[in-house]
Amino acid sequence: MNANLAYCGNSNPIATMTHNSSMYSRHPLLAFATSVLLLFVLTTDCLAKKVAPEAFNEDRNRLIALILSRQLPAQHFSHQPLDDTFSRKAFDLYLRQLDPRKRFLLQGDVKQLNAFATHINDELTRGSVVLPDAGMDVLNDRIRQVDKLVDPILDQGFNFQSKEYLEIDAKKLDFAENMEKLQERWRLSLKMQILDAYFDALEAKRKQQPEVIQNISMEQHALELQEAIKKVRLSTHRALNRLLQQSRQDHYDRYFDAVTRAFDPHSDYMAPSSKEDFDIQMSGSLEGIGALLREDEGLIKVIRIIPGSAAEKQGQLQAEDTILAVAEKKGDPTDISEMRIREAVGYIRGPKGSEVRLTVQRPDGSKRIIPIIRDVVQIDETYVKSTVLKSGKNTNIGYLRIPSFYRDFAAQNDGKDSRNVTDDTMAELVKLKKQKISGLILDLRNNGGGALTDAVKISGLFLPGGPVVQVKDAQGTIRVLEDDDPDVAYDGPVIILVNQFSASASEILAAALQDYKRAFVIGGEHTHGKGTVQAMMDMNKNLPLLELQKYDDLGALKLTIQKFYRINGGSTQYKGVEPDLVVPSMFDYLESGEKFMDYSLPWDQVRNVDHAQWRGVRFNADKAQQEGKQWAGENALFKKITEETAKAKARSEQTRIAVFLDGMWQYRQDLEATRKEALAAGILQDETDEEAKPRKGKKWDETLGTDPFVQVGLYLMKDTIKADTSVGLSP
Repeated sequence: MNANLAYCGNSNPIATMTHNSSMYSRHPLLAFATSVLLLFVLTTDCLAKKVAPEAFNEDRNRLIALILSRQLPAQHFSHQPLDDTFSRKAFDLYLRQLDPRKRFLLQGDVKQLNAFATHINDELTRGSVVLPDAGMDVLNDRIRQVDKLVDPILDQGFNFQSKEYLEIDAKKLDFAENMEKLQERWRLSLKMQILDAYFDALEAKRKQQPEVIQNISMEQHALELQEAIKKVRLSTHRALNRLLQQSRQDHYDRYFDAVTRAFDPHSDYMAPSSKEDFDIQMSGSLEGIGALLREDEGLIKVIRIIPGSAAEKQGQLQAEDTILAVAEKKGDPTDISEMRIREAVGYIRGPKGSEVRLTVQRPDGSKRIIPIIRDVVQIDETYVKSTVLKSGKNTNIGYLRIPSFYRDFAAQNDGKDSRNVTDDTMAELVKLKKQKISGLILDLRNNGGGALTDAVKISGLFLPGGPVVQVKDAQGTIRVLEDDDPDVAYDGPVIILVNQFSASASEILAAALQDYKRAFVIGGEHTHGKGTVQAMMDMNKNLPLLELQKYDDLGALKLTIQKFYRINGGSTQYKGVEPDLVVPSMFDYLESGEKFMDYSLPWDQVRNVDHAQWRGVRFNADKAQQEGKQWAGENALFKKITEETAKAKARSEQTRIAVFLDGMWQYRQDLEATRKEALAAGILQDETDEEAKPRKGKKWDETLGTDPFVQVGLYLMKDTIKADTSVGLSP
């Protein structure tokens, strides 16, 4: 496989290309060998088409199981065997997606299903799958029982003054011991939902009557209370009914996905309907809000915001946010928790110019309603950008932002002119050099990756040739990818900015320039840590027997086939890139990155590759680190970020929620006070109209003057005209 063409983004890419499958013919186990579809492009807003669920066919699912049993251990990078250890991993993932918030199954149900925990490997190799049916039956029985409990609980009423608490972190909960305990869990949950809806109604009423907010008495707002109860009753029954509508094939598809994710979090089984999500081309337009989403234990989470999208322009939706409900501008919100992602995005997407309102929960537990005007992605906003910043009176410092490693492979293969990130970066460097910059800040924050070939080529713009990254395949063969161009496009000092959402190709670039001591890296404690390559195989290709082709579309298998290593021998997988200067970040408290993902591949290392360190002007890392730490420690904004991050971390750990009138009201008031403090400190952007009118975001370069990451970079770049005497630099 040509590693230069491999996809190395931190998301589900959307463009594919058929590739010669001869590399797999060496494996005797691959009786069901399929053509390989390499994944090239970054970014999708997951705007799936609404499609009817696949019709259930038992023989078709047996065939899928057999293909997975042969393809996964033979072709996955780890070559993990289908043994009892694998089975336990797959069962753990299966159980968590079956009842992710532990709202239905009892301990006895789990014990019953646990009989399958070490037999998933046997099910797959025999092609006789039983667990999805068993899980579906027991789950649906419990959902029907819960549905019958809802009205009696609501009709009985609540003592909203009684000080009660509800644990909302499923990881801290066990499954309910019996139906009485499950009923009590639902009683507290319904009480919490009613209080939430009641306070939301008061907040809305405040807009017309500001004095109302001072009084939360339910006696004086009886109408709002009754409306809240009615709203919760309807939404709960609707959500339970929706869960019962999941088809038998849905349950099998999720089972197959759990099987593949037991190998690593970036391997997936994609049912035919999921494959349709990959039809959007990077060179076209993406209509909707522009957020990459994933299912995470029953919830819809944001992976990243697409540059140039409606969500980015609006500015409030962030990576790691959980979308709880979706509503049109004047409509009632629809709860999308425990909804399949293809169904959830059916509510989120809509015509250009229409407004969608997302009820979002931040990782720290705070909630807000975010209005976004749907639009197509402005492609120009996804490209490389640059500007000149001032450091002192007479010093120009270049700022270059690379949002992703984009490349239009489709146009390239058709012989057409195709835009790519390398050419755009080169063009921006030429513009900056004409303005006589004395240093360059290269911003890779929130860059989820993309085309590996461009990570290598862009590294070469700053190096006089040499190795950039090592790629190891599933057979243990290591290939060194090199910059073969001795020309250096820019030879001045370079600072690279990264964060926890810098992944894959951006990690390769940052690691290479760091290993050559060509650049000084500033960021949080680590980058994302995705050091793997995925390939997608069409399971319909090259089936061995003609009669097997009578089945409907079998779907596709995306699996990890290669791993990246730095030229110093260490993998970028799991650990990511550790910056030379670690500064406070609002993301520090988040458990975001490869090391926090289930069954991610471990860090390891191979031999280093000989390389000559950069001989031009470069940072004295120890000195720059010392001075950068001192500056960041004295900077008011970094101090405030540290304070707010500590508060957010404390809130995120307080998962036992007060479920009574005064307690929930105080919690909401505390969150609002914290938000206002952050706004006043300049940490958050203005959200004063978040529930009324979508705000217009600032232009991309208007925020650089108050961006502490950029400012510490400018501080370390000072006096770079005299590089041999400037602070932190050495010839």
